[in-house]
Amino acid sequence: MAIPELIPIAYEPGYRTDAIGTYEGGQFFGSVTATLADGAGATDDWVRHKRWYAVLHRFGSDGGHTGSQIWCAGTSEHEDASVERAEARLAEWLTSLPGRVSTDIAIKLFHVDFEGHTFGLVDRSEDYDGEDHAEFLPDELGFDPPWDGCYDT
Repeated sequence: MAIPELIPIAYEPGYRTDAIGTYEGGQFFGSVTATLADGAGATDDWVRHKRWYAVLHRFGSDGGHTGSQIWCAGTSEHEDASVERAEARLAEWLTSLPGRVSTDIAIKLFHVDFEGHTFGLVDRSEDYDGEDHAEFLPDELGFDPPWDGCYDT
């Protein structure tokens, strides 16, 4: 079995996929997420290298990526304020989507490079001994057979 062309993602209110759904322009996936510089997790000062982002990816009704808004809200040195700013920005973006409905979505693999980090839904099968696996980055949501929209973290 291979990774399907359209990967379903289940809407879960109050959890990691609570900002997904449809709108007049297609589908969307929003999140507040963080990145670390490569190798920074192994250092004592890793917190200085953690950045918080508001992210809104948009997709056509066919599941193809049509665009992304990514905004750095700050570092983990001021984590609470950074997360609050990211949440506020994401809320603004979501409010601006006409006809927005929170619901399950199905999207194609895609990636966006931003500030040296990959944002998107990418094939990570090679990291799983060839087992089919797609990962939403940098959120670290893993999708696997039976491709039912559920994810692992």
